[in-house]
Amino acid sequence: MNQESWDVIVIGGGAAGLNAALVLARARRRVVVVDAGEPRNRFAPHMHGFLSRDGMSPLELLEIGRAEVRGYGGEVVSGRAVRAGGEAGAFTIELDDGRMLTGRRLVIATGLRDELPDIPGLARQWGRGAVACPYCDGWESRDQRIGVLATSAMSVHQAGLLRQWSADVTFVGPLTADLDPETRAGLEARGVRIDARAVSAVVEDADGTLTGLTLEDDSVLPLDRVFVGPRLEANDELLRQLGAARAETMQGEWVASDAFGATSVPGVWVAGNSAVSHALVVMAAASGASVATQINADLVGDDTRRALATQSSR
Repeated sequence: MNQESWDVIVIGGGAAGLNAALVLARARRRVVVVDAGEPRNRFAPHMHGFLSRDGMSPLELLEIGRAEVRGYGGEVVSGRAVRAGGEAGAFTIELDDGRMLTGRRLVIATGLRDELPDIPGLARQWGRGAVACPYCDGWESRDQRIGVLATSAMSVHQAGLLRQWSADVTFVGPLTADLDPETRAGLEARGVRIDARAVSAVVEDADGTLTGLTLEDDSVLPLDRVFVGPRLEANDELLRQLGAARAETMQGEWVASDAFGATSVPGVWVAGNSAVSHALVVMAAASGASVATQINADLVGDDTRRALATQSSR
């Protein structure tokens, strides 16, 4: 591995990284995926909104994806990339076990992590009774007792969306006290209850099923599902090391990229949640495919320049 040079090194073995690698391998590029084995959605038993894959385990999707990439000659290696350097044509990646990779182009698809509110019991329910995305888990929560934790301004949007799936929605937490009158009136007109009491714990039964929230006065709000807007933190250390420019987004500061995933660093692209924080699995996979076509075109130009230089030197 240390002696090989790759056309493209893909950092991140989620849907975005694997789809990028698949397209590049099919284009007969020498591609390697570095996979730390920690996809963001590993806590969820299923994923949704992915045509022909609706309801599939996200881990099963990745297992199939790794096999497909390898089937076209791509490599998938287990490990964590800890350092990145170099420039277009000669990037270097160091793994946590000391292995070194060199490549002409980079795809960073390390995604993000969800930082949950510090509420006892919440992390244990994450991906099961406590979830984030209405489009991922709204159908499975239909007609149930739904609670929406008020964690940020985006929680208002979440509460409004979830009323589509259930008539029993409670928007809960101290931040609801700061709702402007128009927003409050709109939510209440649609039947969303608003409760400004603080949440002190997530309640579950003996089987580990979420049953409600304990509030600041020790009363329990009975619920079947809780939706949470976690703080999103980009796994962007490598991009910082490479000096990629950043931009302010709705989710805070994120790496800046164009519509095709190209960053400010020549030869470095981002895909999936590394490019767009709100990308669902199907969107992440699509962005990986899009990035791959851009990189292959870029490499074709590079190959042409090399061929002309070789020809002129004869």
